[in-house]
Amino acid sequence: MTWRSPLALVRDALRGQRAREKDLRNLVSNLPYEGLEKRKQPNRYFPGNAIKTTKYTLLFFIPMNLFEQFHRLANIYFVGLAILNFVPVVNAFEPEIALIPICVIMCLTALKDAWEDFRRYQSDRKLNNTPCFIYSRKAKKFIERRWKDVRVGDFVKVICNEIVPADLLLLHTSDPNGVCHIETSNLDGETNLKQRRVMSGVCISDPDFEPESFNSLVVCEKPNNNLNHFKVLCVSIKCKDHMDSPKREKPDKEKVGAGIESLLLRGCTVRNTDHAVGFVVYAGHETKSMLNNNGPRYKRSKLERKLNKDVIFCVILLFFMCLNGALGHFLWLQALPTVPPYLVPDSNGHLDSPGLSSFYMFFTMIILLQVLIPISLYVSIELVKIGQIFFITNDIDLYDEATDSRIQCKALNITEDLGQIEYIFSDKTGTLTENKMVFRRCSIMGTEYPHKENAVRLAVLEESEAEENVLFNKRPQPVKPRWSLDTEDTNFEDRQHQHGSHRKSKVAGNAQSNVAFSSPLVNGFSHSLQSNNPMDPLSNMPKKSGYFSNIFTSWQRKPNRNRTISEDSVVEGDIFNLPEIMEEPGDINGLRRCSLYAPTNSDKPATTSDNLSYEAESPDEAALVYAAKAYGFTLLARTPDSVTVRLPSGEDLVFEVLDTLTFDSFRKRMSILVRDPITKKYVLYTKGADYAIMELLGTPYAENLRGIQKKIAADTQHHLDCYAKDGLRTLCFTKKVVSDKEYKSWFVNRQRALAAIENREQLVMDTAVQLETNLCLLGATGIEDRLQESVPDTIMALREAGIQVWVLTGDKLETAVNIGYACRLLEDEDLVINMSCKNKLTCTSIVDCALQEVRRYNEDPRNVDTTPDISLVIDGLTLNMALSSDLQDRFVELAKHCRSVLCCRVTPLQKSSVVKVVREKLKVMTLAVGDGANDVNMIQAADIGIGISGQEGMQAVMASDFAISRFKHLKKLLLVHGHWCYTRLANMIIYFFYKNVAYVNLLFWYQFFCGFSGTTMIDYWLMIFFNLFFTSAPPIMFGIMDRDISAEILLGVPELYRTGQGEGEYKFSTFWVNMLDAFYQSLACFFIPYLAYQGSDIDIFSFGTPLNTISLFTILLHLSIEIKAWTAVHLIIIGGSVVLYFVVTLAYSAVCVTCNPPSNPYWILPRQMADPMFYLLCLITTVVALLPRYTFHVLRNSIAPSPLVQAKHLDQLDPSTRSEYIKEWRSFRGGGQVKSSRLSTPPSPTLETPVGMYPQSPTVSDIMGDEFTLNVISENYQRHLHL
Repeated sequence: MTWRSPLALVRDALRGQRAREKDLRNLVSNLPYEGLEKRKQPNRYFPGNAIKTTKYTLLFFIPMNLFEQFHRLANIYFVGLAILNFVPVVNAFEPEIALIPICVIMCLTALKDAWEDFRRYQSDRKLNNTPCFIYSRKAKKFIERRWKDVRVGDFVKVICNEIVPADLLLLHTSDPNGVCHIETSNLDGETNLKQRRVMSGVCISDPDFEPESFNSLVVCEKPNNNLNHFKVLCVSIKCKDHMDSPKREKPDKEKVGAGIESLLLRGCTVRNTDHAVGFVVYAGHETKSMLNNNGPRYKRSKLERKLNKDVIFCVILLFFMCLNGALGHFLWLQALPTVPPYLVPDSNGHLDSPGLSSFYMFFTMIILLQVLIPISLYVSIELVKIGQIFFITNDIDLYDEATDSRIQCKALNITEDLGQIEYIFSDKTGTLTENKMVFRRCSIMGTEYPHKENAVRLAVLEESEAEENVLFNKRPQPVKPRWSLDTEDTNFEDRQHQHGSHRKSKVAGNAQSNVAFSSPLVNGFSHSLQSNNPMDPLSNMPKKSGYFSNIFTSWQRKPNRNRTISEDSVVEGDIFNLPEIMEEPGDINGLRRCSLYAPTNSDKPATTSDNLSYEAESPDEAALVYAAKAYGFTLLARTPDSVTVRLPSGEDLVFEVLDTLTFDSFRKRMSILVRDPITKKYVLYTKGADYAIMELLGTPYAENLRGIQKKIAADTQHHLDCYAKDGLRTLCFTKKVVSDKEYKSWFVNRQRALAAIENREQLVMDTAVQLETNLCLLGATGIEDRLQESVPDTIMALREAGIQVWVLTGDKLETAVNIGYACRLLEDEDLVINMSCKNKLTCTSIVDCALQEVRRYNEDPRNVDTTPDISLVIDGLTLNMALSSDLQDRFVELAKHCRSVLCCRVTPLQKSSVVKVVREKLKVMTLAVGDGANDVNMIQAADIGIGISGQEGMQAVMASDFAISRFKHLKKLLLVHGHWCYTRLANMIIYFFYKNVAYVNLLFWYQFFCGFSGTTMIDYWLMIFFNLFFTSAPPIMFGIMDRDISAEILLGVPELYRTGQGEGEYKFSTFWVNMLDAFYQSLACFFIPYLAYQGSDIDIFSFGTPLNTISLFTILLHLSIEIKAWTAVHLIIIGGSVVLYFVVTLAYSAVCVTCNPPSNPYWILPRQMADPMFYLLCLITTVVALLPRYTFHVLRNSIAPSPLVQAKHLDQLDPSTRSEYIKEWRSFRGGGQVKSSRLSTPPSPTLETPVGMYPQSPTVSDIMGDEFTLNVISENYQRHLHL
């Protein structure tokens, strides 16, 4: 290694910093420079792949850890006092003794930090030494190296099931289609496989990839933490001499761009691919996974914030007590007639003046009374929370056997906040529902078809679930063959809307269904619902060499709905043609069905594809594919360049995939451009949200369409509305035949957008929007997402607990309302306010009108002690206007009076905005629960975020504070564990303050009898042992194991949860009442022995030892009064503390002869224990000290018992009597506190004829001009306020 001047090193460092900070990086292959020293490497400025997550080094651990610990003000405070004790004029204890408490705590913290850092070091070392394969130009092959040896510009080969060591630009795979499958569970928690594609147009050395042939300049963006975004550009370059000169010629003009689809992220696992080769673009700490590794999240609980305020109050109290001591010392010196002999002057014979002595005494008193600020409180709180989390995570009721998962606690410091929640914000899909989709209905070319097989399947499920036994051995009623669809009367007005509250999620493991289920549990549908002859689907299907243009033809009984799809009514370019249609006899409803038949002389053998299994990015897609398979249209293969579909006739069609326009949150749709295998035309198929597709078509009124297309669009819109009212998830499908000229023009723009490095995403989206025009509507689908088990019961319990539940969903309004009724978020007796408008003036009027109604109700004297049952339904557009600065306060006030709010058509950003606004405006505790990536912002915005491990990956779980597997677990987590954690910790903190104040005041009262000189009547060591050993374990045990009410009562009477909301147990008044009680008890513990020994010649320690013993009994018996449920652990801990006190004190008295000169505590306690007065003092003083508190508890619980005390009595009853009392008490409290009532009728409403449970979609007159309609929906009527 050659020597380099410091100036050259500084210059090189500055160049490296500039290179790393550039928005774009230019990277080249390291192979031409292999073997050269580092300063000649072109990519030398970028960091290596070795990582270091440790905080300390062996040499600098002590100073760095001390610096870290001194970030806590409490540590600085106690260390400062310990140092102050070394000053002779102000010291109160032996300086070395004063250091012991803070040193013990800081040493324990340092050991914990060292152990954690050592584990990080071991993890780093293991990761950095993981083997990988790097290409060597000298060896002409991939050689095994370590992860830490990987550098930017290297070529790395990853084998199947291996983890990617760095961020790699994918250049080659073993797959002939250039596809690599990866699993990103280590990054975002998703276990479904994702496709990555080789960067096209860069490498042409297939099938044997040669890294040395790579001669491109890689231009990529600066590293960032966005896992879904990446921009890269490859430009072909030529080098004059790879070894001698890095100077490149002018690059070619041809550029190739790529995005995240060509990037293998560090930490991902390669699956289903033999090997993949990539070019390293980011390494080490610049990889996206490391940039996302922010460590554990820290949140401060509400109780902790209150605790900090009370610590400040204790500091103020300490200041006044010390000031009183300094003033008392001054007055005492002033009152002395002469200088007493025990005031020893300094070496010069000079005595300090009374003023200076009192000034010194102020600091001495701070050192003496420092225990008033609990040094061990924060450590005790951490231990208590660890114990609470242990009991939560090991609760068998929070374990989900189906997924073999239990609750995860990721935020260790906010467990008590679970008992103070006032607002819950929940997602719908996957959170309240199963997110296991069932294909139920579809509308094709304006005609509605039911999926009878799933109807039978769900009927069997519901019937068997009602009997708590699911059986599938019986053959259902005969249904249509698997390739047939039935038309059904599309008049939904008379159909009863069945709510999901009666649907249960239980399914047997052997359940079989004919398809259309996204879950593997019921994918099979195998053969129980098919016709008896398994060859019928093939033997009855006529085959024709041409392609199929008509899919379905149907007839219906009602004349106004009769229609036949003729040849000219079908959109040009359909890929299926029905050459022959054979009518079958109508069913019992008078409906005819049509089937696709194949001739018996089919030249293709009858093959089945029951062994196929599909993996989709969303459950909706899986349900659609399985539904198509049920009717004989089977997806056989899907590659990046083709889609293979098998027709019912057995013929396979291979569609060439030209491009895929991926889904984005702006377009709300995705498209695929294919070449028809028969006509060779370009066809664009689009699938997306119904409102996004219909907006392109100009519906619901189809202004942009003419003729048959307008009729189809109107009918499809009607079907969509009906699906939504049934609670089904809806999707729309369109197609477009693209001309050759249009395709060529669009293809040029598309390639230019893909090759762009700046603003690439916007350009790509613009090209998608450019092609998605003039679409022809094919139809729509209705997919059912069933409610999870016990969701209605959970929501009702949360509402009874005083928690307002908001549901924020992206579904359309009708679907959301249907689910709202099904899960009992909305009740039939509720007054439902539907806010939907398109301009801000209308929104303002709606909010003002609704607020006026609420205020009128509250001002009515007849409505005292009652609350109106109001629910609010609002869509995303209206919500966006309601959250504007001028309407925000009024909207929040309106929402505060609603017991439930349903927001539909909302975006992820709106979800987080709603949570932030409610939390900040109402100053309430909020909880957000969701299961998908779109819920992450909402989860992080709330005080507590809960993720559900469902079908949409684990992003929500990874961003949450707690993770559960089912929504029903929220009930016990909040109502039971939340209540326990909060009450335990709140009472423990209050007790901790009481304990320290009661003990330190003994020293304070003694100052009145020793001239405020800072003298103590208790030995220093025993004082330290008192807080360190004798009284430390009982409060920790109290905070972990106390249980005021059993889980059965808390679940049976959810109203008990209200005791923790608002101020809860830890009130300002409660804190000061306990402080006053501590002052009283310290007075009793001091002055009763003082009066008993007055006039005797007892020495100082003989007086202090009974005080210490009495104080121990009083403090422990005080805790005994507060304990709600005694166990053997309580008895052992409290009894052990007493035994430990006497053993240690006796041993100390026996061996300590000159421990504290000139005083001598030798044999003091044995002499005291031989005196009957010692026992009499301990008994009388303890009784007098605790009598007021005990009397107060008895009187309060007898005369005005709190709900918690009343509930405590129920625990003592037998189960049958207890359940009867619970029912009676709940009905009594529900009727006495919250009465159901409706808003009074407005002054001038227009009462209309009832139109069912929910109003029709708004008409043109409802939303035109300045007139607006406020829909207030109740059980039996609907009224509109016209302004």
